[in-house]
This record gives sequence, structure tokens and C-alpha cells, in this order.
Amino acid sequence: MSKLTELSAWLDRRLPALLAEHKVPGASVAVYAGGEIIDHAAGVLNTGTGVEADTDSLFQIGSITKIWTTTLALQLADDGLLDLDQPVRKYLPEFKIADEEAAARITVRQLMCHTSGFEGDIFTDTGRGDDCVEKYVATLGDVPQLFAPGEMFSYNNAAFCVLGRVVEVLRGKPYNDCLAEHLFVPLGLTHAAASPYEAIRFRAALGHLTPEPGADPQPAGVWALAASNAPAGSMLAMRPRDLVTFAGMHLRDGEGPDGTRVLSAESARAMRERVVELPDLGLMGEAWGLGWSLSEGGQVVGHDGGTIGQSAFLRLAAGHDVAVALLTNGGNPIALYTEVVGHVLKELTGIELKVPPVPNPEAPRIDATRYVGEYSSSVADITVSQDEDGRVWVERVPKGIFAELAKPEKTELVAMNGDTLILAEPMQGMYLPHAFVGDDGTGRALYLHTGRADRRVRA
Repeated sequence: MSKLTELSAWLDRRLPALLAEHKVPGASVAVYAGGEIIDHAAGVLNTGTGVEADTDSLFQIGSITKIWTTTLALQLADDGLLDLDQPVRKYLPEFKIADEEAAARITVRQLMCHTSGFEGDIFTDTGRGDDCVEKYVATLGDVPQLFAPGEMFSYNNAAFCVLGRVVEVLRGKPYNDCLAEHLFVPLGLTHAAASPYEAIRFRAALGHLTPEPGADPQPAGVWALAASNAPAGSMLAMRPRDLVTFAGMHLRDGEGPDGTRVLSAESARAMRERVVELPDLGLMGEAWGLGWSLSEGGQVVGHDGGTIGQSAFLRLAAGHDVAVALLTNGGNPIALYTEVVGHVLKELTGIELKVPPVPNPEAPRIDATRYVGEYSSSVADITVSQDEDGRVWVERVPKGIFAELAKPEKTELVAMNGDTLILAEPMQGMYLPHAFVGDDGTGRALYLHTGRADRRVRA
């Protein structure tokens, strides 16, 4: 019996039980190994309707879309139309943010690896027309610069919307058309949808939100985020088989399943090279390439995605020609990812994924003077405090669209590693590390880094 056959039997047996254990309404998984694909699904797409998930069901892939956007941009580089080290303004003269000097310096490459330095969680809705990305980029004029371009990593959704606009301008067509013509068609994808108008043709998952800890997930009231953020991950949905078909192209260094050259080998390999190191942030990996997150000492590249109640995970082991995609619609997807993706990679490659970090119950009290204060971004105000017993607390008050989706939360932080603390209680199934980096000139941390670098606004 081959390894894939054994894995198929394991998924058939274990996936339904794991969904029940972790309160995940529905999930679908596909595994690619050496050109072969297996896929399995279990649960329901919507607890309100009871429609069952199958292997052709579409789930949103969220920010995994950023790999698709990067691939579209690298195709332009292959065609000689785009130079990654040129300023964005060479291609978008109208590109503006609050810091004029930074706007003139930011390069295309910095957009791809989250080092452009401007605030990135901007979700302005500019409508659903073909010009929504163009209109979105025009709204960035007052977005603040957090640090000098190239200085450090800070996850940036807005940067990928700008990158998507570069693709639109150089191709002379809307982003969704670029996806279809330059990736869906050459890869032979049949169950991929760039918008809700296309997704409705298929069985499509609805996200589920958990109203309070321990409660059962409930159907979300909204299916998608703003279309203006499509290049960053607000819209794209597909079945896992189509996602690992895309991954297989990357594993073959740009060659499609029928031998068609979709991306140059040089560009495919460049995407997987280390560009910037990350603080200790758990699931986000150790470093970032062009689009890809790198982990397990560079043996694994991947990306995660999250929309409204849907979570997606993609991992590739290039040295073993293996990829696995897990798409879910609520509950505790992190625990499901750890068990399913971890098992698949260990069985097929021998690689053991690092277990997501958890707090040490014996963690000592610390002097949090360097960390205490207020930090802010466009999506939340964050206050770090230390009480008279020496316990450290982080209070997060959502802003903007997130104020409608989440409630203010106050959670204890405990020591983890150096200037990185970790939540004492899980948030959405994960104990999120909080890295305090930089110096405000008085010895206090300048940024609270949870993947995004939120700047200190008050001591």
C-alpha cells in the first residue's frame, strides 16, 4: 500500500472525528505528492442549511491569495515588463501615502515581502466594480508610515492591493481577469472563483463565528470582505484540489500540470528564498520570501488565510514534491491544522511541524516597564499594563469593520522568550505571541509585533 493510499484511508477515517472534536463545521483537504492528488471532505458547508461539504466544494482561501498575486507579478517580471527593485511609482505614478519620501522609495519587492513599512490593515470598501482596486489605491494618501522602507517585516494587506493594481496596469485588465487568464486557464482549474458571482455556481462554504468561548460556531452574517482587497485575499475561493494544483506548479518550479510554462523556474525559486527574518511569532514562520512564509528551517513554505469565519492553510515541502491544503469554515481550525497537516507532512516527508507555542504555567513574573503603554493601528487600540501583583495584561479594542466582528478583550500575557510574551489564554484557538521590538528613545519598545507592527502612541 502506497503512502498516499494510507493517508487517504487515514483522512477518510479521522477527518469527521477531528471536525467534531474541534467544533469545525466543515473542512476539505487535498494532498499533492509527486504529481498525484488525493482529497477528502467532511462536515457541512453551512450549519443553517445542513448542506454537506464535498471535495468539489469551494472555501475561501483568504490571504493565500497573496501567493497568487505575487505569481501574477513575477509573470510580468518574466515578460520583462516589471523590475522588482524599481520604485512602485515607476508603474503607479499616482501612488501616495502620508510619508512622501517613503512613497517615492518603496519598491515592488518590498510590497511582496511585507517590508514597505506603511500601515497595512486598510479595508476601505470602494465598491464592486472593475475599478475597485484602482479606487482603493487612491484612498491611501493619509496612511501613516510605521518605519523606513526595508527596515523590518510587518504584515501588510494594503501593500498587496497596491501590487494587484500594478498587475492591472501592466496587463491592462482587472485583477480578476488576470487571475482567470494567467493562472486559472493555464493550470486547468475548474473549481476556482474570483468573486461571489462565480462562487455561486458551486457548492460554497459559509464562514462560522463563535459568539463566546466554548459556544458552538454560528453562521456568519456576511460571506466576503470588500472586493477592493481582492489582491490581498478578500474574495478568492476554490476547492483544495485546485489549490494544490497551483502549489504543484510552484513545486515544479513554474511548470503547469500539462507541461505549460506558467512561471519561470528562476522566479519560482526566487519566491522561496529568504528575504526578511521575523520575530518569534509562532505560526507565521521564521522568515519571509516573495509572498511565501518560510518555516522548519526553510524546508517548508506556505501561507495561511482567514476571512469571515473561514480559515485556510497551505504548506509545501519543495525538497519532497509534497503539498497539502486544508480549508475550513469555523470552530478551532488551528488545532485541526496541527493534527491534519502535521500528520500528512510527517508521513510523506518526515518533517515534523513545530507545535504552535503555548504558555508556560510556571513562567516567572517580569518587569514589564519596557512593554507597558498604548499601541495603535487602524484596526485596534491596544493597551499593555502591569498590575500591582506583577501580572501583565493586554487589552485590545477593535476599530473599523472589526468592531462589528469582535468584542474588546483583555487577556493576560506571560513571559515566553526574551522580549516576546504570549497570551495566557487562547484567542481563536491560538496562544498568540506578542513581540516587543525597537526602542522609542527612552528604553521602551517602539512596536508591539503580532505579525503586524503596531506603533507605540503613548507611554
